[in-house]
Amino acid sequence: MANIFAKKPLAQLLGEANSSGEGSLKRTLGAGNLVALGVGAIIGAGLFVRTAAAAAQASGPGVTLAFIVAAIGCAFAGLCYAEFAAMIPIAGSAYTYAYTTMGEFVAWVIGWALIMEYALGAATVAIAWSEYLNKLLEVFGTEIPFSLSHSPREGGILNLPALLIVVALSLLLIKGTQESATFNAIIVVVKVAIVLIFIAVGWQFVDPANHTPYLIPENAEPVKNAAGEVIRKYTDWNKHGWGGILGGAAIVFFAFIGFDAVSTAAQEAKNPKRDMPIGILGSLAVCTVLYILFGHVLTGVANWREFADPSKGGEASVAYAIREHMPGFEWLSTAVTVAILAGFSSVILVMLMGQSRVFFSMANDGLMPKAFSDLHPRFRTPYKSNLVLLVFVGAFAAFVPGSLAGDLTSFGTLLAFVLVSVGVWLMRRTDPQQPRPFRSPLSSASFPLVPFLGAAVCLGMIAALDGNTLKLALGWMLLGFVIYFIYGKQNSKLQRGIVVVPTEMEEQAFIDQEKPV
Repeated sequence: MANIFAKKPLAQLLGEANSSGEGSLKRTLGAGNLVALGVGAIIGAGLFVRTAAAAAQASGPGVTLAFIVAAIGCAFAGLCYAEFAAMIPIAGSAYTYAYTTMGEFVAWVIGWALIMEYALGAATVAIAWSEYLNKLLEVFGTEIPFSLSHSPREGGILNLPALLIVVALSLLLIKGTQESATFNAIIVVVKVAIVLIFIAVGWQFVDPANHTPYLIPENAEPVKNAAGEVIRKYTDWNKHGWGGILGGAAIVFFAFIGFDAVSTAAQEAKNPKRDMPIGILGSLAVCTVLYILFGHVLTGVANWREFADPSKGGEASVAYAIREHMPGFEWLSTAVTVAILAGFSSVILVMLMGQSRVFFSMANDGLMPKAFSDLHPRFRTPYKSNLVLLVFVGAFAAFVPGSLAGDLTSFGTLLAFVLVSVGVWLMRRTDPQQPRPFRSPLSSASFPLVPFLGAAVCLGMIAALDGNTLKLALGWMLLGFVIYFIYGKQNSKLQRGIVVVPTEMEEQAFIDQEKPV
């Protein structure tokens, strides 16, 4: 009987990472490109949409503390990602790391969960992109009809703008990684500049009364709409007080998924032993500071209860806050909307790239159809994988509400972080002599403080997710189990004994290259 927990040999992964043949991805990205990819993926829907959502649903002004809790979990996980990415610089991210530390079935589970992180993440941001496009068009006295900019569940026909942006960026990814990275870098400069302007200008409009009390009280009055109907209650443990901080952290955690997307591009980094830790930890550090400042200003300019009412600020909340509470700076609302549209574009781009690289690795292992690993003869990008994602993500963006997709994305991200954190500890125990160009601190086999804290914080945020989200995530994972036993297990190269191990010379060359500098 096949062993579903069989591990992929580390020597084979090292050989694949050192390959430069026709079946391998081009190494074109430097440290700056990787930091920009991380910032490009991090600053987007999480900052401009989920900040207000977390404040209104669970944390109130304490959303800044929710960002800190989420960042702490990310910091622990980021250190673990950086160690793996420098040691095994190959496409696939957490899926690849799990395959060599915890076995094929766990790798499949994490690969399936990553679909929620990257594919649904791209769909969520595409939906937000559509919302902001309509806000920008309103400035010019027009808008996209409701029926063509909302899903059927919201009373529309399809979200056409969300579909079109997914199509456009998928085609750009097929054209090439370097072209996509250049496009992303330009956008990152623009949107970070606008975020800094909002923080600087908005600071003078902060009303201290909006930050009192700083946490939602247990007996907080429910939020009602204009018709007097209750639209938000704060009775559950994760909707007020310190429980609300954890609940808010689970909501805004979506905002941090970009840094681990950097690890999916490890096989395209020029000098992975140096560039990957810089890209992962550098982008996380920059964005955490911006998030805390942004959350403080946004909840100081407008009261958090306003964001609970969709008619006042639930949709396009930043533009609402500027328009209603920052007189004389209406132009900034338009500028922010333009920057957000550009920023969302870079987030979608990085998420689509990350998912296609995970599919690329899974297909190379036989767990996905071979088409997902086919590279374009000219551009050397996994173009068939990008085309499949174009259809899948495009359909999800067109026909599913954004709130549902966002919470499922958080679950997929958190599960990946838990398994990567545990994986670092397991690798320290099973392969302690393997060269590690970057070593996560306090992560020894006998004292794995960072990995265990990373796993614990992320498990806590999973528990704080909405019950319906957890049920849907469980259903998704069960579907993944069925597909694995029907298709993946039967076609796995490892299960069929198809293992390509590099020659001794190739392996030594890679090990020499990866020694710490």
